[in-house]
Amino acid sequence: MSSGRILIVDEDRVALKNLEQSMKREGHTVVATQSGSNAQALLEKQPFDVVLSDLRMDKVDGMQLLRRCRESHPDTEVILVAADATPESAVEAMKQGAFHYLVKPCGQEEAREAVAEALQKIRRGRENRSFRDQAQSQQGTLRILTQDPHMLHLLDMARQVAPTDCNILITGESGTGKELFARYLHHHSRRESGPFVAVNCGAFNEELLANELFGHLKGAFTGAHADKKGLLEAASGGTLFLDEITEMSPVMQVKLLRVIQEREVLPLGATTPVKIDVRFIAATNRDVQEMVKHGGFRQDLYFRLNVVNLHIPALSARRDDVPLLAHHFLLKHAEPMGKDVTDLTPEALDLLRAYDFPGNVRELENIIERGVALATGSRIEPVHLPDDLRELSIRTFRKKAGRIPTLEEQMQDYITWVLQEAGGNQTHAAQLLGIDRVSLWRKLKRYEREKA
Repeated sequence: MSSGRILIVDEDRVALKNLEQSMKREGHTVVATQSGSNAQALLEKQPFDVVLSDLRMDKVDGMQLLRRCRESHPDTEVILVAADATPESAVEAMKQGAFHYLVKPCGQEEAREAVAEALQKIRRGRENRSFRDQAQSQQGTLRILTQDPHMLHLLDMARQVAPTDCNILITGESGTGKELFARYLHHHSRRESGPFVAVNCGAFNEELLANELFGHLKGAFTGAHADKKGLLEAASGGTLFLDEITEMSPVMQVKLLRVIQEREVLPLGATTPVKIDVRFIAATNRDVQEMVKHGGFRQDLYFRLNVVNLHIPALSARRDDVPLLAHHFLLKHAEPMGKDVTDLTPEALDLLRAYDFPGNVRELENIIERGVALATGSRIEPVHLPDDLRELSIRTFRKKAGRIPTLEEQMQDYITWVLQEAGGNQTHAAQLLGIDRVSLWRKLKRYEREKA
């Protein structure tokens, strides 16, 4: 939110005019008044993002405007300005919910920065609620949550090819959601009412995988006390998902190629093949083309499976999906744990955005599940995240969500770290920082408000 609707209230006509012109130069829509009573009436008629008000005024003062905003306009941020500021008045203002407390005469730059910070907090709050609402609206449905342009293009392609029976090869790093994509394709195909059967080709040796896929007849080998239908036959009328297809042995690759070509399967011990009607979707986290080039995977099988290729990008390549997925996993795990955790703080989301996620979406889910388990309130905070993520918050000039952090963000990270080093003792932390305890308290209250 680069610009917003600002209400300025000050009985000093000159100060009011200067602030009004300064805010307009920043591109804000500004309404200015010298009367607290008039400001109160304006708040009843139209919404404002920020109220910048003098503290001491006749009839209706800044504290009364603050209380009215907290009661009727909780999303409006209030910045109070006082000529006779005292630590006590600052503490009381912050307790009542003021976003910031400025001392007269305050410079225009200081006021502009305070308003910009308030608007940033509003933007982050709205963004956070939007992610939470999107995730909540899609709970219990087979959807792939994303707002990444490349992923949205992949989903469009998936919806186009899903109704066909062409075979599909899904590639991507471990944990990116290849099986979820396979289920999505099945869900949007004409085979939706049929079975979706998944098998991990890397979980079995050659003999066991053959038995799993093809099945056997009673007496086919020692211990075969009954007929067993193979997964190829069990998936008839539906979809067979072959995960980690590149782990399949050369012998099994030959057998699978024949099944795909002939559309029939011969169980172990049988003499008559069984016709099957199966749509094949395969997946791998390896470079199949390189394997084909070096003889590690049959070229003819590759061509049979790779009619359409869907390559899922790593989570680090689509960081804007992190908040949406984080809220989805929060909702997924909070209820089964019996935890009333409904949100993540902006600081926690910043750390998640900055993390590279070598384990991709699967790792993100594990992190959020851990955060829900450790959370003591309604939000996941940085302290509930693994140590290697929290360390990001104190690495000087570390990029946040693909950008250089502001000086204010770096200062907040540093103050938070010093407080942790001081064992939560604010007096000791203030001494270490070289500031008085009231100044530290004001900063901490502001940071706390920004989490809301």
